[in-house]
Amino acid sequence: MTHLSAPAGSRGAGPAAPRGNLSRTALTALAPLAWGTTYVVTTELLPQGHPLFAGLLRALPAGLIALALTRTLPRGTWWWKATVLGVLNIGLLFPLLFIAAERLPGGVAATVAAAQPLMVAVLAVTVLHESPSAWRLTWGVVGVGGVGLVVIGPHAALDTLGIVAGLAGAASMALGLTLTKRWGRPAGVGPAAFAGWQLTAGGVFLVPVTLLAEGAPPAIDAPAALGYLWLGLAGGLIAYGLWFRGVATLPVGSVAVLVLLSPLVAAALGVILLGQTLGPVQLVGFGLALAAIAATQLPPRRACDRPRPTPSR
Repeated sequence: MTHLSAPAGSRGAGPAAPRGNLSRTALTALAPLAWGTTYVVTTELLPQGHPLFAGLLRALPAGLIALALTRTLPRGTWWWKATVLGVLNIGLLFPLLFIAAERLPGGVAATVAAAQPLMVAVLAVTVLHESPSAWRLTWGVVGVGGVGLVVIGPHAALDTLGIVAGLAGAASMALGLTLTKRWGRPAGVGPAAFAGWQLTAGGVFLVPVTLLAEGAPPAIDAPAALGYLWLGLAGGLIAYGLWFRGVATLPVGSVAVLVLLSPLVAAALGVILLGQTLGPVQLVGFGLALAAIAATQLPPRRACDRPRPTPSR
């Protein structure tokens, strides 16, 4: 297995490193941007009452397509590692988010899920043995608060099981993200094949869960077929390929906070497509969340990197 190189921000590479990170961050951000369209696609195009079936179609066909195109299967220990990552990042995440969405108002569920960057900050210390980062932890709190201002309405209600499910879903994805960073990718395996392994594993896990929870698949008309196609290609195959590529090449804390883009995109699409409005408080929250995302991509310079004063003669 290849070892991951140190994040560009931690090398003494000079000014070129941030510019390289910027392009990789922009590509990685396309994944949560695509995931942010899930709400409007689900409510406007898909049959109601079958969110797990939508998750299954987002994962399994995309994973099988990736396997067919790359013709690369796991070897050795990567059979169980890919299974673990697929279950954490996809298979277990979808049912938990479904439970949270069923028992909580959408804004509360989105805010609970937005706690993921804070969990990654803790796991980066305990699993990856990174030094604690007060910078990223502080901005993570700001980002969660910003998302909360955007999506939580004045009559939000709390439900214990929904909160637990939402936090468990965030923890599942946070652990999956951290282990993906720790284990890296095997030599010679590209992001598409790596995403295909996890999408297939997560999709297979979802098959019995979906059948038990939702029963037979719904009838699929033309708009639904278009919605499932979008979720499977843009939200599945392409998004996860870009996401796992970014996890391998960027600091894990910087990648984790990009997830905050998803509820922001969902809110923006609600305004553009569904005639919803954002009040002053929501606009402030929008700005705070965007500021948190930007700030965690540009960590403060270390003291040893700052120019030293010229001694007087």
